Amino acid sequence: MTADLEAIVTDVAAMMRGAQERGSVASYIPELAKVDASQFGLAVATADGRVVTGGDADTGFSIQSISKVFALTLALGKVGDQLWDRVGREPSGTAFNSIVQLEHEHGIPRNPFINAGAIVVTDINLGGHQPRVAIGEILRFLHYLAGDDDIAINEAVAASETASGFRNMALANYMRAFDNVRHDVDLVLGAYFHQCAIEMSCRQLALAGRYLMLDGRHPGGGRVVSPRRARRINALMLTCGHYDASGDFAFRVGIPGKSGVGGGIMAVVPGRASIAVWSPGLNASGNSHLGTLALEELARRTGWAGFSPP
Repeated sequence: MTADLEAIVTDVAAMMRGAQERGSVASYIPELAKVDASQFGLAVATADGRVVTGGDADTGFSIQSISKVFALTLALGKVGDQLWDRVGREPSGTAFNSIVQLEHEHGIPRNPFINAGAIVVTDINLGGHQPRVAIGEILRFLHYLAGDDDIAINEAVAASETASGFRNMALANYMRAFDNVRHDVDLVLGAYFHQCAIEMSCRQLALAGRYLMLDGRHPGGGRVVSPRRARRINALMLTCGHYDASGDFAFRVGIPGKSGVGGGIMAVVPGRASIAVWSPGLNASGNSHLGTLALEELARRTGWAGFSPP
């Protein structure tokens, strides 16, 4: 299977390099608008400890909303299921930064992977500390998961998000009015913007996602989360990981995944593989255009798809 997987990854990367339609980069964050849309990377970390890569798998990119998976893991470790008193678990059916649903549901975000829900998760992780403490915690967590201390924040991207993040400011202030953001809004957003600006390569991201492949275990030994929590995080990724396109992603790809507007997608095949793919051009739903196509092709060729058609 290893030889087959190497051939599959090589073929998929070659297909994506030659694709004509590549989507559009996220222009509403000025630093992301500068990224070369011709790039494509793919990395697969398997349950037997191998890492298979293709394309620009070692090029760093802004993980953006993929960071929400790791932030959620930390927050659940702090408050457990009390988190669900403040954040729902249902697909949103609306854009990742929509305020309409939030108003209708009295300041309770639909799930932790839309921006409003992730801001509440950040509020929990802040825990009465200064933002640098929460930022340091998630970085150390990623260093531990990936086995790589070089993972860092792209400060230019963080500054760009801070300067242009008016919708997120509105979401945070609206939830503060319902007492669902408990800390100073500027502190919460400072931590949130820096979290989204973490830069990783596909290789690093695939390695960081292994605990969700391994039923909550760290591949080096010990447990990151319980098996039940790992399965629940994967379930949320499948149903909510691609915003209003989550149903289509589940139908076409059939693997739990979380996207980010930096063009990355982290996907998990429980018991088999942790996958990271990156191509900066986005589709109309704000998910990587080529990344989605690549995962669909990878799932088809490996037989890893759980729900997509044959």
